Amino acid sequence: MLISVGYFTSLLQALGLVQGSYKPAPNLPLTGNGTIAYIPFHDLFGTSNNTDATFDGSASGGNCTVVPYDAPPITDQDFAPFESTIATIYRYRRQQSVNLGSWFVQENWMVPSLFTCASGPQEAEIDVASGWGSVDDARAVLERHWDTFINQTDFDYLASIGINTVRLPIGYWTLGPSFVTDTPFEPYASVYTNSWARVVRTINMASRSGIGVLMDLHGAVGSQNGQAHSGISDGQTRMFNETGNVNKTLHVLTSLAQRLQNVTNVVGIEILNEPENVPELLEFYETAITLMGQQVSPGTSFPLYIHDAFDLERFSDFISNRTDFIVEDHHSYFVFTSQDNSEPASQHTSDVEGPIDEELFQAGSKARGNLVIDEWSCALTDDSLSTQANPNEARREFCTGQMNVYTNTSAGWGFWSYYKEGCETDPGWCFKSAVGQSLPATFFSYDKAPPTDLAQRQRLYIAIESMAIPSDSDILKNFDNVTLAQENQGHGGGTPGNTTVAQQQSLVKGYSDGFLTAKIFAQQGWSRLGFKGQYVEDSLRELSGSIISGNEDYYRNGFDVGLAGGEAFVVATLA
Repeated sequence: MLISVGYFTSLLQALGLVQGSYKPAPNLPLTGNGTIAYIPFHDLFGTSNNTDATFDGSASGGNCTVVPYDAPPITDQDFAPFESTIATIYRYRRQQSVNLGSWFVQENWMVPSLFTCASGPQEAEIDVASGWGSVDDARAVLERHWDTFINQTDFDYLASIGINTVRLPIGYWTLGPSFVTDTPFEPYASVYTNSWARVVRTINMASRSGIGVLMDLHGAVGSQNGQAHSGISDGQTRMFNETGNVNKTLHVLTSLAQRLQNVTNVVGIEILNEPENVPELLEFYETAITLMGQQVSPGTSFPLYIHDAFDLERFSDFISNRTDFIVEDHHSYFVFTSQDNSEPASQHTSDVEGPIDEELFQAGSKARGNLVIDEWSCALTDDSLSTQANPNEARREFCTGQMNVYTNTSAGWGFWSYYKEGCETDPGWCFKSAVGQSLPATFFSYDKAPPTDLAQRQRLYIAIESMAIPSDSDILKNFDNVTLAQENQGHGGGTPGNTTVAQQQSLVKGYSDGFLTAKIFAQQGWSRLGFKGQYVEDSLRELSGSIISGNEDYYRNGFDVGLAGGEAFVVATLA
């Protein structure tokens, strides 16, 4: 990086922020031409990739054999020293994200080759782990998959087009053999001997590309939703009504918090993916948040994400009554109901840009902006596209319409999913295929790719570093024609001409902090502040004593204007 960590630290110190229902699997085919390309196992794992795996037979009783996989040594087993300044930027910035689905939690519709010789219904992770003829062979199949499905080149590519975060689904089994005792995975524990080491490697690969990682517990002990994407294939939800499963899941979550709180590029942990909206869910979230928070060092702001169980209002209300860094994750799909199927693509687009936009705006406002849309796609059913004069154009409008709405109403979004088998012919579900077709070619926070020329890029960094905060008198001029937040809320006040000295000082401090924030975020991967409401409230807590009680709204108003001014300066510089 061209700007020193010390420089970032000094700026953030000025802000006081540096401290030690569910979705089923798609009913394939759901591609542009109504088919899904299938990659045979020998093509994926044989001569076209690594050549030491073969299979013979099928899961229906054939003789499945796999040549043992001699896995290379797993390096990157240590996280780099924690940099709290950079971690603050990763955790609060606006997220342009993709999911790394079916890397550590397998789904048949995404990676059918792994299920060629799976057992049972051939739907979920446990069918792979218990299949392939033996535990050793299942381990060879999965270890090869973990080592080849996604690599450093993919992270570099994502960073080059402006993706700054990935959501990484894992199951409780991913943490290793000691976490599967007294669970359905216990007979296959040795399959996961080296799975966590590969998760650590994944986080470090993302870090080298400047990408943050949201760790998502996709599969809880007992299953939180009975779906195959939670790791089980018996259709049963046994987490909430069995105390042992609840306690084991809480142990997984607290272990994750303990391991990841001081990893610079880990942006948070998602407690559960798409749980059933049962009465016990809210209590479980409260318990998990409390226990996980006890693992986090005092003064450390470590975000925890909760999926809203497709009940947007219930959990935006929940977050609105809290002050800690809890983020609501909402998932948005348009292919899973009969109504979705019967509705034309153009109407889906109108829905997104109309009532859904308003619904998300209202939820985000209640949750002080702590909202992300961390699963969505370009997928539409063939029936939805069949009435459109230009299906490809209809999909593009639907997809870009979603992206724009989610950008404007939340702190970030995450496309499902980055890669899958048959990616090349599936721009609905595969991000890598959708880029430049159904989606734009780049996704940078400031809508502009940084220059590839190193000297030119350095000049831009220097220009942003030279951004000078206006003088106090110039700052106050920004408010001559602005009605202050205090007055809007019926607390008196007004324009700078009739505010007290303390109120004007709060305005100036807020403006300066907002301006500085735009500056320091831009210098870390051209980022913009995303979780603004949380950031401001956390700043006010750290500034306790500096802002006289009763003047907080002046600080908030000043921060908003200063942030906008700083971001306008960055836009002009990049232009």
